[in-house]
Amino acid sequence: MKLKELSLINYKNFESKSFTFDSKINCFVGENGIGKTNILDAIYHLAFGKSYFNPISSQNIKHGEAFFVVDGIFEKSNEDEKIIVSLKRGQKKIIKRNGKPYDRFSDHIGFIPLVIISPADRDLIIEGSETRRKFIDSVIAQNDKTYLSNLINYNKVLSQRNALLKYFALNNTFNAETLSVYNAQLSEYGTAIFEVRDAFIKAFEPIFNKHYTAISNDKEQVTLSYKSDLFNDDLITLFENSLAKDRALQYSSVGIHKDDLNFLIDEHPIKKFGSQGQQKSFLIALKLAQFDFVKELSGVSPILLLDDVFDKLDENRVSQIIKMVDDSHFGQLFISDTHPERTENVVKETHQSYKMFKL
Repeated sequence: MKLKELSLINYKNFESKSFTFDSKINCFVGENGIGKTNILDAIYHLAFGKSYFNPISSQNIKHGEAFFVVDGIFEKSNEDEKIIVSLKRGQKKIIKRNGKPYDRFSDHIGFIPLVIISPADRDLIIEGSETRRKFIDSVIAQNDKTYLSNLINYNKVLSQRNALLKYFALNNTFNAETLSVYNAQLSEYGTAIFEVRDAFIKAFEPIFNKHYTAISNDKEQVTLSYKSDLFNDDLITLFENSLAKDRALQYSSVGIHKDDLNFLIDEHPIKKFGSQGQQKSFLIALKLAQFDFVKELSGVSPILLLDDVFDKLDENRVSQIIKMVDDSHFGQLFISDTHPERTENVVKETHQSYKMFKL
């Protein structure tokens, strides 16, 4: 999988900009605030139909303009694939593949395998469980359309169940039969999602550990584990047991929408006990494991975006990452950094072809 050309119109801080890329390594260098990360985000946008950093689509339009267009030409299985993402203010976003619009955005997910490593990933450690669930879901959904469909359906029915609980409270009424219909649907979708997540973490954790060991030179022990209500009981029973609580809260307090991941370093939460460097190493290992997982399932080397990845890491950890990048295991890389000399020295060590873009 390679991105050959990229064109931006009114995207974030760019009025009009075009790039032709090297098939291996591409580096965007320049001062903070000049738009390096925005270019990486545009590439992410082409793969996932949304920004990695700002979920409000209209805020990705350049200030004062009425629309944005991100246009990319990818090479996949020796065929050129043209992907366009566009948005006009007040209208729905459009994603086109080779000139044909998608009916459902979910049909596009997984077509362009891609992994991003960014300082924003720190949210996986410091934010709430929703951020970590989104990470699990994004990795699995790239290669499992049934999972994505179950997830969409689960969230739709969950919203309906929550609306019903609010209706009961507002109207001082209750209908167990109607609620049981939603419980049964949520049980069907939720159980399927839980089983896939559980299997995924079991397969994913050894890959993650391998990468963390390489980055840290085996200095610390890290673990990654899955936390879910469904380890304790089936979903129907959980809903029955939490009925009084759900009616009082007016929302569903149990289910796979409450799942989480435990991140531990030497058996302690990394959020509290990990240094900044250890946390960053943990996140990079997590994303490199994601890369391996997606590559194995899709049979294609994902595009890898490294946003400002060399800051706050000691020299030894950086050199370990470079050795990994030097491996032919990786396909096309895009790197952003504030230090042109540092970046060029790093990529020269990989003995791969590269292009430098000074912004």
